Amino acid sequence: MTRTVYLNGEYLPETEAHVSIFDRGFVMGDGVYEVTSVLQGKLLDFDGHCLRLNRSLGELGMKNPLSREAWLEIHRKLVELNGIDEGMVYLQVTRGNPGDRDFAYPPEGTPQTVVLFTQAKPGLADNPQARQGIRVISIPDLRWARRDIKTVQLLYPSMAKMEAKHRGVDDAWFTEDGFVTEGTSNNTYIVKGGKIITRPLSQDILHGITRASLLRYAAEAQMQIEERPFTIAEAQAADEAFFTSASAFVMPVIEVDGVTLGSGRPGPVATRLRELYLEESLKSAI
Repeated sequence: MTRTVYLNGEYLPETEAHVSIFDRGFVMGDGVYEVTSVLQGKLLDFDGHCLRLNRSLGELGMKNPLSREAWLEIHRKLVELNGIDEGMVYLQVTRGNPGDRDFAYPPEGTPQTVVLFTQAKPGLADNPQARQGIRVISIPDLRWARRDIKTVQLLYPSMAKMEAKHRGVDDAWFTEDGFVTEGTSNNTYIVKGGKIITRPLSQDILHGITRASLLRYAAEAQMQIEERPFTIAEAQAADEAFFTSASAFVMPVIEVDGVTLGSGRPGPVATRLRELYLEESLKSAI
């Protein structure tokens, strides 16, 4: 079935949606994006994604082209039109098409490009990997220094994911100055003595929406949380490890750079946190 997508105010079959070759998202990577998960036909953490979108746009000197209500209407309409029960809605905003390639920003008033599409992911909540756990490797973090902005510049994370695949594991964690920054598309955590340890927010990592919700739920459940950087050696010596993202929710990690963690199976803290996130986020889904 051909998907219906949204492009600059129109709902179109995906085969009829076209963006100019001069769009700055294409020639300059000059754009930001968000991904909102859908469970039971409802949007998870929608307001968090809207707030981060606004922040990312502001950090790049772009205006938010739509109101919160307009974004919500488009998301819901695409979910309905494409019959999404479990999956994701991807949105992207670029600085638009200035009519040619130039490093300088386009003139004030140049229309931005707004794109949204859905991805059906049956079994998103009941992911077998969450029951088995995944294996990661570490690689140097060579990305730019503004990782807190959710830009479309995803080449290095893609390269890292392919390196992990080449080496026969599931994903990669980035390291800088001896410490883990984050995963290729996720925030990272270890568990030691029942305490959840994760890097604090800064320009070094993406301000994860799932991260924020999970830490709030964990605090409400009286779990111990320590926000500080940790090393790969600490991860290898941890009782458990996991990562969070909008599409993976909470994903247990059972091996780091060839070293098995704990029993080699998802631990009780990560397992409970995944259950907790799904329970609580569905309560507030819209």
